Amino acid sequence: MRVKCRILREIIEPVLKLSAPLRLLPLLLAVSTVGCHAQSKSLGPVQAGQKLSQEEARRVEVLIRSRSQMPPDYTVQIGLPKASDISGFETLPVTYTSPQGSTRNIEFLISNDGKTLAQMNRFDLSQDPKEKVSAAGRPARGGPENAPVTIVGFDDLECPYCAQMHAELFPAILNRYKDKVRVVYRDFPLSEIHPWAVRAAVDSNCLGSQSATAYWNYVDYVHAHASEMGGTEKSLDKAKQSLDKLALDEGGKNKLDQPMLTACVLKQDASKVNASVMDGESDALRVGSTPTLFINGEKIEGVNPIDTIYAVIDRALVAAGETPPPPPAKPAPAAAPAASTPAASAPAAKPGT
Repeated sequence: MRVKCRILREIIEPVLKLSAPLRLLPLLLAVSTVGCHAQSKSLGPVQAGQKLSQEEARRVEVLIRSRSQMPPDYTVQIGLPKASDISGFETLPVTYTSPQGSTRNIEFLISNDGKTLAQMNRFDLSQDPKEKVSAAGRPARGGPENAPVTIVGFDDLECPYCAQMHAELFPAILNRYKDKVRVVYRDFPLSEIHPWAVRAAVDSNCLGSQSATAYWNYVDYVHAHASEMGGTEKSLDKAKQSLDKLALDEGGKNKLDQPMLTACVLKQDASKVNASVMDGESDALRVGSTPTLFINGEKIEGVNPIDTIYAVIDRALVAAGETPPPPPAKPAPAAAPAASTPAASAPAAKPGT
């Protein structure tokens, strides 16, 4: 079962369940039918620049609501039809607004005869999926910059599931694939539920700007000891103080420019962290939870079994013209302990030995 540390944000995901794609030419787009024919008469004719009547807009709204399982307290606004590059259809913009005020804009296709509403998804095949999520300027582990597989992980240093993946998954990956895989972390602190995650991201970046080794040492430690931050009382101020001290101590161990590091830690400039979050939330990446991995562009959400991750890496290697290493040998079952008699039994150990 996939486990996620879900972010508390208003995302109108039911809209994406409006339909399943129809497979057409695999070059530019796939069109998925959302609604079908009117029950009694069609809307038409529909023309670009000509607003739908209230009755027509209502018919479209009810159809969308019934197919998307949208909460009834969301509002729907039908926009002005625009010219489309799909023959026989115009573009119909629709805006969804939650009670909290967050909005999402979706463009549909509406046929000129008013009988069909459709949703169009464009897929840009001109870009290598590996390049759609940037790893530029980030500290890396494993292989070189030109390694055949790059794993970009959107990470939250306060997320327990990120810590689980960090501890179990990446050592196994780097041990198996060696320099064929390069690992990079991007910041995605879920500040609504993890109050010191942004602080940890900023401090780690202060180290990473001078030393990849110092960065990964800090990330390793914080992930391993996240539950201890803030002490038994879980004080936010105490957690922040501990994070800052850890960063400064790590800088001293690695002989970094201490005045520069201290100034960075004290300034707490979160602009790069926020930019990483915004990029993750973009339509191109659609990151909404941690951990989220992009393995040569293929998106993997949540904590997954190691064999699942191996399979994704292997097919990425094959696509890059590389031969995946053989799967690791399964550990042999432990032999049953030999029977013993009371006379042969070892004496009981003393407490503490």
